[in-house]
Amino acid sequence: MKFLKRLGFYLLGFAIGLVFLAYFLKGKNTEFCYSPNCRVLKNISGKTIDMTPGTRRFFMENGLDSAKIRIVLKEGKVIFSESEPRRTPCAYYIVKGVMGNNPVKLSVENCDTIARIEEIVFVN
Repeated sequence: MKFLKRLGFYLLGFAIGLVFLAYFLKGKNTEFCYSPNCRVLKNISGKTIDMTPGTRRFFMENGLDSAKIRIVLKEGKVIFSESEPRRTPCAYYIVKGVMGNNPVKLSVENCDTIARIEEIVFVN
């Protein structure tokens, strides 16, 4: 069997497999989260979010909505060089994102059942 014929059969099978995969995963809200950044943000977002009194004060002083934290935790970027993922009892992560039109940096303490926002700072 010539190479081009084998390649054609391979590509045909591959295309059929992609069609089946798209059909079965369509509408199931399936999300593939393989990068470390995505896994950490998904883990934090799935927990109850708590804020320290200083964080609550920051929100009140700047007229921010606490629902915007969810957006930062969904679309932000974890800065692993500044984070301490192996800290006990709770891991500590720095997350950069955008809240409104302002870039922010969140300090998040990620425990077993709760994620606590330790600090929020506007960055330039």
